[in-house]
Amino acid sequence: MDDLLIARTLFGTTMGVHIIYATLGIGIPLMILIAELMYQKTKDRDYAIMANRWTKGFAVLLGVAIPTGTIAGVQLSLLWPGFMEVVGKVIALPFQIEIYAFFLEALFMSIYVYAADRLSPAMRILSVFLVFVGAAASGILITNVHAFEGTPAGFRIENGEFVDVDPWAAFFNPSFFVTGGHVAVSAFMTGAFVIASIAAFKMWKERKINRAYRFHQKALMLGLVVGGIFSIATSLNGHESAQLLHEYQPEKLAAAEGLFETQRYAPLAIGGFTDRETQEVKWAIEIPWALSFLAGDRFDTEVKGLNDYPEELWPPLFVHTLFNAMVGIGTMLIFLSMIGFAIRHIFKKEQFPRWLMVLFISAGPLSILAIEFGWIFACTGRQPWVIYRVLKTEEVVTTATNLGTLFIFFIIIYIILMVATVLVLRYYFRRHPIEKELDIEKN
Repeated sequence: MDDLLIARTLFGTTMGVHIIYATLGIGIPLMILIAELMYQKTKDRDYAIMANRWTKGFAVLLGVAIPTGTIAGVQLSLLWPGFMEVVGKVIALPFQIEIYAFFLEALFMSIYVYAADRLSPAMRILSVFLVFVGAAASGILITNVHAFEGTPAGFRIENGEFVDVDPWAAFFNPSFFVTGGHVAVSAFMTGAFVIASIAAFKMWKERKINRAYRFHQKALMLGLVVGGIFSIATSLNGHESAQLLHEYQPEKLAAAEGLFETQRYAPLAIGGFTDRETQEVKWAIEIPWALSFLAGDRFDTEVKGLNDYPEELWPPLFVHTLFNAMVGIGTMLIFLSMIGFAIRHIFKKEQFPRWLMVLFISAGPLSILAIEFGWIFACTGRQPWVIYRVLKTEEVVTTATNLGTLFIFFIIIYIILMVATVLVLRYYFRRHPIEKELDIEKN
């Protein structure tokens, strides 16, 4: 394994771990905010308990997100010094503003955790709202650097030097709003479905309808409703993302759909895998004309194929599988939330079928898996470029060797952090079962 591949694998693993904590760090504050608003509106203490318990879990996740994010920042400098030179000259602005977003989140998180019972209802909501704003802003700002890599703007290269640098033009690059929006709504979706999964698991264990069962049922329905809304928002935003790819990164869109020949009325390939030799997507289900419509809102939109570009500039063809897995999970989650809402609120059923409960339990892990697939697709689909059509990944990698040892060292750290996260959450919530809190409220 060469050093470039090790460097990419190491940084990809780091981001794969960090993205879990970062995504939940954006999504769960929204759920806490909604629970607080529900409590203030209905005066149902169950929602106040939800907000309190979710905040405790969020605090643990935030505690791990900070070191994994710090590691990612350090690795950017260690592994990709050539890229960080570009960051320093052109796109440093998101990193600088993100410091203030994190400060906002941490400050009001401390206020909410330690002084919630002494705050007025308005100040409780304001505190959680600012935690939510800070968390979402942090994710969007950091992701903006990724957006810049795909749609670079705000500079020119002349004789190997960066000239006419405009930091704000780089900041508001063509894909800033769509990419930032996608990160936000997909994180809100994931946070909601993780909450729904935990509630469904607790209901599964409870089995009989009692006080605890009804508490978890409220949490489940809140997660399904919020998750369903943002699943739809994610799919709509994904349509805009596809149009951006069509305009700015056409070979990435072609790789995502296994399209080799440029054509109008291009079909959308669902499933299957891309065969480089035969230049087709084997065992796929094709929807006629759908890719052209996805790319340009017209069935006769011309979609560029991979054969229009040198093969050495093709993204890895397995991104088709990643793209399909991401879209497939998102579609399933939309229908799952609709089914759950219909059974509970339209048909007025108190209990869900066991097979449906299994799907509810799987919704959280699947939504995290979709985030991972989407992140890998976004970054791998841009290869071989680190800054699209400006700078190749191989041109910015470190010249240091023995990266394999560093890789093993960091893998050990990630295993320790993830195991510690599970153990701490498990220990805390076993020491503070919901039955105890409900009895306190009852008394």
